[in-house]
Amino acid sequence: MKKNTDLGLLILRIIVAGLMLFHGFAKLGHIDGIKNMLSSNGLPEFMAYGVYITEIIAPIFIIIGYRTRLASLAFFLGMLFIIFLAHANDIFSISDKGALKNELIYFYTFGSVALFFTGGGKYAISLKNIWD
Repeated sequence: MKKNTDLGLLILRIIVAGLMLFHGFAKLGHIDGIKNMLSSNGLPEFMAYGVYITEIIAPIFIIIGYRTRLASLAFFLGMLFIIFLAHANDIFSISDKGALKNELIYFYTFGSVALFFTGGGKYAISLKNIWD
């Protein structure tokens, strides 16, 4: 079978970013809990709007393949923020099923790392910039 790395990258982009969009759309207009979490940790509430960059804007850019590496970097940084702010107490916790409790979060985080290093592939709308 012939290898098609670009098709694999397209599938990775659609799955990692597409699944994250559900989280972002669910938060549209509902970020009071995030604001409270930030303020209780001594951070300004306006940072809660960063969730829209991490969970909506960056994933859309990743899916369409526009500045994929830059969008993946923004996505990754947002995921780190989520891990250390919302899940600091259970970073390596094991669920009752024997898996990492936060494995989905790690899938998103390291999927974005993979896309940062590979770029979007040839099935992207932007191909010639250093951030593609």
